[in-house]
Amino acid sequence: MELNNLKPKKGARHAKKRVGRGPGSGHGKTAGRGEKGQKSRSGFSRQIGFEGGQMPLHRRLPKRGFTNIFKKEYAVVNVSDLERFDNGATVDEAALRSAGLVKGQNDGVKILGDGELSRKLNVSATKFSKSAKAAIEKAGGSCQESR
Repeated sequence: MELNNLKPKKGARHAKKRVGRGPGSGHGKTAGRGEKGQKSRSGFSRQIGFEGGQMPLHRRLPKRGFTNIFKKEYAVVNVSDLERFDNGATVDEAALRSAGLVKGQNDGVKILGDGELSRKLNVSATKFSKSAKAAIEKAGGSCQESR
């Protein structure tokens, strides 16, 4: 036995249904497509959301709101998360990514003041909240806004 002559076990596979092959097959004439109409024709594929000519739901509902194309999405890191870095370390976006605190695409990092910090760190980020800045400087560290 070799890979080129492997076959499924007898009875494991059903024969393909051959439609439109005469009345004796039980699937002759209309080939299981019913009578006349758009769905009986070859090449028919219904559009997504098509409701038979009725105005589709997505067009009946009113539009709401808008998307601000200038919105900035910041990755958020809390002061308590910075506790994992060594005393006197420089913490920037690259260090936060390698520590797994920042993931994916974003417009920078914002440090928020939730939690306690006992280590002296030099933190470089896009933005700081007032409470985060206070917590970092209280621990003897420094904050530097980048970008």
